[in-house]
Amino acid sequence: MFTSDMNPVRDAGRVTTAGTVLFPIQFTWPHGGRSVFISGSFNRWGELVPMSQVEGFPNLFQAVCAVSHGCHEFKFLVDGEWRHDERQPHKNGEYGIVNTFDAQPAQAPQVQPRLDVPNNMDVDPGLVHRISAVTLNQAMQRISEEDVQACRYRISVFLASHTAYELLPESGKVVALDVDLPVKQAFHILSEQGIALAPLWDFSKGKFVGVLSALDFILILRELGNHGSNLTEEELETHTISAWKAGKAYINRQVDGHGRPIPKPLFHAGPCDNLKDVAFKILQTGVAIVPVIHSSSEDGSFPQLLHLASLSEILKCLCRYFKHCSGSLPILQLPIYAIPLGTWVPRIGESSSRPFAMLRPTAPLSSALNMLVQAQVSSIPIVDDNDSLLDIYSRSDITALAKGRAYTHNLNEMTVYQALQLGQDSNTPYETRSQRCQMCLRTDTLLKVMEQLANPGVRRLVIVEAGSNRVEGIVSLTDVFRFLLG
Repeated sequence: MFTSDMNPVRDAGRVTTAGTVLFPIQFTWPHGGRSVFISGSFNRWGELVPMSQVEGFPNLFQAVCAVSHGCHEFKFLVDGEWRHDERQPHKNGEYGIVNTFDAQPAQAPQVQPRLDVPNNMDVDPGLVHRISAVTLNQAMQRISEEDVQACRYRISVFLASHTAYELLPESGKVVALDVDLPVKQAFHILSEQGIALAPLWDFSKGKFVGVLSALDFILILRELGNHGSNLTEEELETHTISAWKAGKAYINRQVDGHGRPIPKPLFHAGPCDNLKDVAFKILQTGVAIVPVIHSSSEDGSFPQLLHLASLSEILKCLCRYFKHCSGSLPILQLPIYAIPLGTWVPRIGESSSRPFAMLRPTAPLSSALNMLVQAQVSSIPIVDDNDSLLDIYSRSDITALAKGRAYTHNLNEMTVYQALQLGQDSNTPYETRSQRCQMCLRTDTLLKVMEQLANPGVRRLVIVEAGSNRVEGIVSLTDVFRFLLG
């Protein structure tokens, strides 16, 4: 498999992977061949990763590999011969001339259309031009910016002419929590009810004052793991939600000159608010839901919690209305790779303004929790050794730790796989396993993606490579609405 001067066993002792956080990178070989593989320090030179030929371009091969932070070397095995690409950065190394790259999270605009072009490589300009022209002509279908804006205008008009009242089900229940409940009891309730967040009711004030979410539980668990924390496991038994919220405000320095927490207004909607305003509130606040609250008095006293509005419900209304007239909205027929939608695996040398990382199932749960908080992402793909999708770990999965008081265990010793098993065993009534790990292809149309995301419990789709299920990106409800509303 390897030539005598490429000893994976020797190299495995020398090259180590920096941690368990992996970042997918797209590699490209634009010089043809019958069979092309890639290997490098990112997999300890111990595996030959097959590269796929780009349809319609026989000289172009590509593959997605998960790498860790740091400097890496790699080479291509083309028709049994080890080669490097002279048009990419290269140097003399232990294995002769090798290509190099530095995997670092970077910041850059992400509004460029996604094309199947190795734009990070110094490829023949004629090849790039031909690929770009073919891709744009087939995918964009000659849709002008005026057509895009016209489609957005029709969607905006529809949302502005329908109200939150239309989202209310004929029957159902809404769970709210008293701010004086102990935090431990609150999260047991979230776990038992199969929900990721709930509005908070303050009896002393006679109104709803906020929400308790899975992110709060993540922050609490990280605080428990902090040796300098003032919060102990024993105090968690009696620590109230209001006390946690006050402590959270102090940690985030959201206090006034007297050291008192600065109250944050609860973003909510009324039943007569239009769906466009409701969607904007969800996007602006970054929450998953907005409580729909009705009060018969002008001062807002005696509020009634009617519903928890979500983007998926609003998207369902859009799909139901435009499904049979999608031809009049050509924007819905675009493949998702041709529009600025979602978070995609960066190519070598390409930066991304949004972090994209993956984890192996053997990674410690603490790594996942740190990533969810520090990278400000809501989910992390869990992949196997071939970078194929196995599962996804989301913020909402944290409530499963309430089962059997698993949160009292050392999170460095619990793996992501074990944490996911807890969620699977809990068999939550509102979210099945298939709903939580939905996939799509880069060639799927925007309408097809919208219809999948409109299903109850589906918050995001993992974009995978056809056949191998290798992760290529993620598209969420938030991504879709930011694109549709411009």
